[in-house]
Amino acid sequence: MRLEKCWFCSSTVYPGHGIQFVRNDAKIFRFCRSKCHKNFKMKRNPRKVKWTKAYRWLNGKDMTQDSTFEFERKRNRPERYDRNLAENTLKAIKKIDKVRVDREARHHALRMKGKKAKEQREAAKELEQSIHMVKAPAVLEKEPSLTLPKIKVKVSQPQAEENHPMEE
Repeated sequence: MRLEKCWFCSSTVYPGHGIQFVRNDAKIFRFCRSKCHKNFKMKRNPRKVKWTKAYRWLNGKDMTQDSTFEFERKRNRPERYDRNLAENTLKAIKKIDKVRVDREARHHALRMKGKKAKEQREAAKELEQSIHMVKAPAVLEKEPSLTLPKIKVKVSQPQAEENHPMEE
């Protein structure tokens, strides 16, 4: 069973699924769904469409450089069947998969590291601005430390405009 990659979004295309487009120069394009095929026909660049793997790799959302991706590449060389080799390969696939999952989790944690502090700052600011919704007004009157300092602002009076007749 050969699992292909979608040309547009890089997701897996299982046998019997998707669409295959063969160009005049015999180049084969495989698409996982009509969404990818239509975007290809509209000549959209997968690196500029936000939901594709190419966009995510280009903008640092997903891991791009990792040795575990080397095992996923398609190889067209036939190998002589060896039972021990097949058994060892299956064991190695499980280990490699675990390593990839751990590295992806680490990558995700690094990307989200600054987000928590930012969310806390935003929450503190919002709480500061709407403390009256959290505390009752009577409590705020008793404890002035809970209220925000009052700021006096001078408002200049607009000068009265004189009505000038239109000149012709």
